[in-house]
Amino acid sequence: MGSKEREIKSPEVQLGGNSTPKRGSKKLGIYFLESDDRRTAFGRGYSGGVEGATPVNIHGKPIPDINKTGGWIAALFIFGNEMAERMAYFGLSVNMVAFMFYVMHRPFSSSANAVNNFLGISQASSVLGGFVADAYLGRYWTIAIFTTIYLAGLTGITLLATIKVFVPNQDQCDQIALLLGNCEPAKSWQMMYLYTVLYVTGFGAAGIRPCVSSFGADQFDERSRNYRSHLDRFFNFFYLSVTVGAIVAFTAVVYIQMKHGWGAAFGSLAIAMGLSNMLFFAGTPMYRHRLPGGSPLTRVAQVLVAAFRKRNVSFQSSELVGLYELPGKRSAIKGSNKIPHTDDFRCLDKASLQLKDDDGANPWRLCTVTQVEEVKILLKLLPIPACTIMLSVVLTEYLTLSVQQAYTLNTHMGHLKLPVTCMPVFPGLSIFVLLSLYYSVFVPISRRITGNPHGASQLQRVGIGLAVSILSVAWAGVFERYRRTYAIQHGYEASFLTQMPDLSAYWLLIQYCLIGIAEVFCIVGLLEFLYEEAPDAMRSIGSAYAAVAGGLGCFAATILNSIVKSTTRGKGETRESWLSQNINTGRFDYFYWLLTVMSLINFAAFLYAAHRYQYRSKDGTDRQSEKGPGSDHTSTNAPDPIRTPQLSVFGRE
Repeated sequence: MGSKEREIKSPEVQLGGNSTPKRGSKKLGIYFLESDDRRTAFGRGYSGGVEGATPVNIHGKPIPDINKTGGWIAALFIFGNEMAERMAYFGLSVNMVAFMFYVMHRPFSSSANAVNNFLGISQASSVLGGFVADAYLGRYWTIAIFTTIYLAGLTGITLLATIKVFVPNQDQCDQIALLLGNCEPAKSWQMMYLYTVLYVTGFGAAGIRPCVSSFGADQFDERSRNYRSHLDRFFNFFYLSVTVGAIVAFTAVVYIQMKHGWGAAFGSLAIAMGLSNMLFFAGTPMYRHRLPGGSPLTRVAQVLVAAFRKRNVSFQSSELVGLYELPGKRSAIKGSNKIPHTDDFRCLDKASLQLKDDDGANPWRLCTVTQVEEVKILLKLLPIPACTIMLSVVLTEYLTLSVQQAYTLNTHMGHLKLPVTCMPVFPGLSIFVLLSLYYSVFVPISRRITGNPHGASQLQRVGIGLAVSILSVAWAGVFERYRRTYAIQHGYEASFLTQMPDLSAYWLLIQYCLIGIAEVFCIVGLLEFLYEEAPDAMRSIGSAYAAVAGGLGCFAATILNSIVKSTTRGKGETRESWLSQNINTGRFDYFYWLLTVMSLINFAAFLYAAHRYQYRSKDGTDRQSEKGPGSDHTSTNAPDPIRTPQLSVFGRE
């Protein structure tokens, strides 16, 4: 070994991390090898003067006066960017199917599938944006680049809807010709241009989505006394900005399209994104940044390769020195605090088993405990967002099924007739009302029940959301059975696009409001959960888990629809499928009850996963919440005063 290397012996502990040794087990003294030559994924060395996950400025240097940066003022600039991104996302989801049908003359089913695939891919590929942010660019530059790509895609869509050469001839293409498929179809190059700009937009959204919430949460000081409270409020206000963007998309953008045409509607989305970009860049001097920690995929691969290489090494081997980790506070991973060892996934611990012939220079043979624990955390997090895929399935089905229901119902509100495409605004309104009353009504009541100072833990909120979604879809089945029976009894069986004047569409508000409540509890709780529990240098990837779950929900909904259509249709087309185009002869009520049963099974799986999940302890973070920003950082083994050990159905803390 070189002169700069030395060995430090820690107090003897059990290899598995338990303080009480088991009978027959071997007590090990864990040795840490400190070396200035220890390489990270790309040989960059340590984080230098930056301790753990301490914020830096845009140039990667420590911030001289951290009180002059970050906080709620910086978060406001980020809220504006997210509001415009969500406005564009929902504006496209509402209008693009109709645009492809009425303007590009594509069949309605293929138009809906194309847009569903766009929405699913843009969400599922969000892990790409999280990877780029955590590995190379950091969250700020990832948002800056991809939001510009997003704007370019929206501009291309606006040009498509404005310049006639990009669309087929609209002459002699009335409503009857559209239904009969007699309109001039779009040329192949026109459709290729449409798909290109559409997927450029989706690519931009995929880069932004996993970074915005994490970058906003980065603006708050982990050492602050009120950090947990600020973080809780941030994610609620963050989702409020998402909701405002959705409400504008479902109302103002729809109105612009009806009054001024497609070009003006898509142009308004591009203008909003352009203004939000200017707002985001204007806040640059205020932002706090986290250093990218190197390629997370490389670190994961190193752990898997190292564990495989030592798969035959026994924990009782005489060649064993101990579990490898760096001494002191610094970590081998940029932008990350050290993570204590846990007992989960013991097979991965072999990646950090230091043998006598290991010098610590090859990360593909010997990894630090922190690097191994990163992989463990990513694996342990998976079941929770996976259980929210079912909620995404329900939300995706509502976008089409509930709109089909609304076409058969009276949408008048007094003398005002609301367009059917405006109906999805009501979940947004219920979210807006709930978030407005959350701290004044829900938190005080739930605090008395749970004893949690924040009203409910993150997993409890996710569980509440999933439970309310079951109520929503069950009510949808009950009402659909009533609506279908009413239509048949009053002679509307064949007239599935004719509104029934005596049956109001506002009965749909019950399922809409319930799903809005479910969404705010589940998604806000999930985002906060993933941000707090993800490894410091992988928080963007952690946030991407939520977006990926949403994208998988879109794909799952498409697959489920295909399976239901094929299995419920009679032989020789003698019986309509449950999801018949004629909603009055189909059985949407059966389909809603199928979703109810699936949601119940999913909720049971969530309860099991949440009960088994154990919140990870974070050295220094929660203790600083109690001690204040001026507290000493060195007592990393002290018990956590906030996260006291307790066991509930929603996770162990």
